[in-house]
Amino acid sequence: MSAATATATATATATAQHAPSSQAVLLPPACPPAALLERLQTPGFAVLDATGLRQMAGCSTEELAALQASWDDLPPDAHLKDGGRYRRRRHACFVAHTGGGSQPRLQVVPHRAHWQPLEYNALHGGMQRWFEPMHAQVLALPGWQKLLLGLADVATQLRGVSTWYVEAHQFRIDTTDGIGRPTPEGAHRDGVDLVAVLLVSRHGIKGGETRVFEAQGPQGQRFTLVEPWSALLLDDERVIHESTPIQPLGHKGWRDTLVVTLRQGGFQGD
Repeated sequence: MSAATATATATATATAQHAPSSQAVLLPPACPPAALLERLQTPGFAVLDATGLRQMAGCSTEELAALQASWDDLPPDAHLKDGGRYRRRRHACFVAHTGGGSQPRLQVVPHRAHWQPLEYNALHGGMQRWFEPMHAQVLALPGWQKLLLGLADVATQLRGVSTWYVEAHQFRIDTTDGIGRPTPEGAHRDGVDLVAVLLVSRHGIKGGETRVFEAQGPQGQRFTLVEPWSALLLDDERVIHESTPIQPLGHKGWRDTLVVTLRQGGFQGD
């Protein structure tokens, strides 16, 4: 085990030890940023702890912390076909340009519907889902810009493409109905090139275990993200993923995440 990997494991262990004792978790297999590309190529996913995420994006703890308050202002998701009230959400779209010798840049595109084919989302596919937009002041923060451009650079290293069509989703899954479902559609792919699932916070819950499986094979792995601003990155062509439901440890709990998808060639539905 490398020193960087040992440090990442120790950080995640310390975080898990501060979780409620009734919440037994399997820690994620965190890797240092230098091993990120290799992990995405084999076995098709990688986990960064908070330190590794900051190093990948070139941002500070304070810059990420400046984003966090915006999760307290997410409107209900009006498109849940299971009738649940457990999901709050905002959405924004971008075009990211990296590589090619030019200065990386992130361009906000006009607000648009989120669309997926039924092939990738059997529950909500085929629908034009108009979510409330993310706040402009959040999109202008340095931490936001660095985070998305850092992910676009990873996608460029993975695929060799320098222009990316990016969708970002702020989620709060809570236990209003007694249980919250991070992935009501079940194990799935997203129809993109790279998916990043960033854990922003967990409050008063158990569950929310991440499960990643080979898209064309029997192998899989499960673990629980517990450290704020740790991240799971997925090569969407090679793996499928899901998160198990959450339940409250007390009166109410929630799980805040940021999901970012990057796709070459255009947005889905164009």
